[in-house]
Amino acid sequence: MEDLKLALGAEELIIGTGKLAKQADGAVTVKYGGTMVLVTCVCSHQAREGIDFFPLTVEYQERTFAAGKIPGGFFKREGRPSQKAILTSRMIDRPIRPLFPEGMMNEVQIIATVLSCDGKNDSDILGIIGASAALTISDIPFNGPIGAVRVGMVDDKFILNPTIADLESTKLDLVVVGNAESVVMLEGGANMVGEDKILEAISFGHEGLKPLLDLQKKLRDKAGKPKRQDVAYVPLNKELYAKIVKNYRDKIKEALQISEKQARIEKLGALKEEMVKAEGAEEDEVRKAEMNLALAHVEEEVVRDIILKEKKRLDGRKFDEIRALSSEINILPCTHGSALFTRGETQALAVTTLGTGADEQRIDALEGESFKSFMLHYNFPPFSVGEAKPLRGPGRREIGHGALAEKALGPVLPSKDTFPYTIRVVSEILESNGSSSMASVCAGSLSLMASGVPITDAVRGIALGLVKGEGGYAVLTDIAGAEDHFGDMDLKIAGTKNGVTAIQMDLKVKGIGHDILKTAFEQAKKGRLEIMENMRATIAEPLKEVAPNAPRIVTLNIKLEKIREVIGTGGKVIRGIIAATGAEINIEDDGTCQVASADKESLEKAVKMIEDIISDPEVGRVYDSTVVKIMDFGAFVEFMPGREGLVHVSEISNEYIKNVSEAIKEGQKVKVKLVGFDDHGRVRLSIKQAQVEENKG
Repeated sequence: MEDLKLALGAEELIIGTGKLAKQADGAVTVKYGGTMVLVTCVCSHQAREGIDFFPLTVEYQERTFAAGKIPGGFFKREGRPSQKAILTSRMIDRPIRPLFPEGMMNEVQIIATVLSCDGKNDSDILGIIGASAALTISDIPFNGPIGAVRVGMVDDKFILNPTIADLESTKLDLVVVGNAESVVMLEGGANMVGEDKILEAISFGHEGLKPLLDLQKKLRDKAGKPKRQDVAYVPLNKELYAKIVKNYRDKIKEALQISEKQARIEKLGALKEEMVKAEGAEEDEVRKAEMNLALAHVEEEVVRDIILKEKKRLDGRKFDEIRALSSEINILPCTHGSALFTRGETQALAVTTLGTGADEQRIDALEGESFKSFMLHYNFPPFSVGEAKPLRGPGRREIGHGALAEKALGPVLPSKDTFPYTIRVVSEILESNGSSSMASVCAGSLSLMASGVPITDAVRGIALGLVKGEGGYAVLTDIAGAEDHFGDMDLKIAGTKNGVTAIQMDLKVKGIGHDILKTAFEQAKKGRLEIMENMRATIAEPLKEVAPNAPRIVTLNIKLEKIREVIGTGGKVIRGIIAATGAEINIEDDGTCQVASADKESLEKAVKMIEDIISDPEVGRVYDSTVVKIMDFGAFVEFMPGREGLVHVSEISNEYIKNVSEAIKEGQKVKVKLVGFDDHGRVRLSIKQAQVEENKG
């Protein structure tokens, strides 16, 4: 069929179907500028047995041919997904997951493949649009379509779908996903933009994405398939459900209101065992599965009734109340900076490490090569939730949480010109019961200040939840695990006193209106200010000096014509400086030279050696030199690294010298004074005049 086109932002968006991947249940291409993504969806015809969750998988993959590149490495083919690919997979997954029918058990797979990349327009938005369009025209049950746009802001004016170049100067990078009535997902970072402006940006993006919905409906009218009827759903045993409500609801309610997480889990576990025995289902796995589902329904109803009908939370807090806070800094003796932040039963240990330019992360993306001088990595060990599981590498959740916290802290970091360090923050989650990513923001901010990084302000993060029913809704500040699990929203907002730096929102419902968002932003700001007071009491501003064991860095600017002299033939000179001092030296093509060492004396020695090379010889200056060659008429000495000059026999001593080799020896250290230049520009050096200068001193 003919492609459908839509003017969107500065480019034309084109959606096509029926040409590629025709055996998939749904397949579309989405093109914007020179960037094109193929998105496919496939649903199994049998239910996946033995699970209690919807088996949806989303994969976003980049092909290097899309940008006219050949992969590096021995195998010359794409390897494990990049962080960008993992984050984009999550971004596609999160808004579409709640739009499938509840209880669906057929496996669904979405694959978004970047086929063309112009280096100008990002492909992540196209992946979201393509996933919605592919599902909309497929025979897979799906409560869509949804649209997605990116919103930027320059000079307080919003831009729809800014280019990659535009984002370098924008104060806002916000992805808005929604349907015709409401917003479904938010993801973005900001340079301390006020809450009111963020809400305006959300409204702007929501209006901007609505034409995408009509476009997908037109596509469905032209190429859509009837939705299949053979999809399997987890059946709710109504008889068993009624029995649990009658005999155990009050006990479940009592257990859910136990404030300590592990005690609550143990009590609910004991109740479950009691139910299994009462039903005689110890050996009946099918019956157990039915009980688990019925029990989950009862637990969810109890939690939501407590919040909406009794107007209170499980642990007795008010809707806008934060759990107990505590924070400490520099609890680890040998690190460059550390902080422990605890909020209720969530605890994050953040550790900051300072490195040099050689420690920057090199990123080889479709859009081109880049380097990162700030990294935040998030670890979530199983003991943090009282479980014993095998340790594996970071999963999508860990990478996503780390990226969100990194985004939140980025706007307050100093520039490389003022603080030429590579910074790595690691957040170790030691306990978790709600919003460990926002605890990582708080702990990370504290650890940066404790390590002497001159951040402009502390960043605080908080998570909010939502319970929405026929009788209204409740926005919950600082949600705990059960409120997140049984609630309708997970909204994370991080920022300083001057505005928002990061935002992420996921829903379990089909969308929420701007009235709820406004309430949530107001409560988030109030909560951030409360957290600020606790953090300020621990450390009010960054320490003035970095840790004694952190490297000290001195930046020198070398004239381009002098770079060769500092490096030397085959790197001989620079290797000699490193060997003599132990310092780390990095020279960029533009002449920027960073000299780093944790030892002050070594740093100063290396800097002096480089300055001696790059400085021009000065008449009247006394130099430390080494005799390199004896001649009948005098001696050649190296008075600057790689620079030699002659001391005539008459300038060695005030006394008569018959034989130069008897007066001085090769390898001898002597002070010389530069007394001038001859007609050919060669330096004239004097040992005896240097001695006079030394005696004056």
